[in-house]
Amino acid sequence: MLEDTELFKQAREASATAYVPYSNFPVGAALVTKNGQVFQGCNIENASFGLTNCAERTAIFNAVSSGVKTFEMIGIYGETDEPISPCGACRQVLTEFCPDEMPVWLFSKTGDVKKTTVGELLPYHFKNLT
Repeated sequence: MLEDTELFKQAREASATAYVPYSNFPVGAALVTKNGQVFQGCNIENASFGLTNCAERTAIFNAVSSGVKTFEMIGIYGETDEPISPCGACRQVLTEFCPDEMPVWLFSKTGDVKKTTVGELLPYHFKNLT
């Protein structure tokens, strides 16, 4: 299992590839699989703001499109003074692919960290019924 310092490094590294010409607000995510593989994601903006994709969803979609659907933890990094939290859409996508008890590490640019879980981020979420 990756330690939180390595997870911080991976998530911060992912933020460096963000495409953020409108907000100038890079975010990075590092999604760790059950076998220790890391899938990174960054936010990717679009002039039509509704088509923007967040770092967390980019990481999950990257993993799923590579055939991986079992995850151990995710770290999310933002250029913020306090640990950054995922948006509602990202929380719902996390619940689709990750167990409620999966750790979610939220990081700030100063290295502050908040540890939570998928279930704590979005209680009473829609469940996959299949």
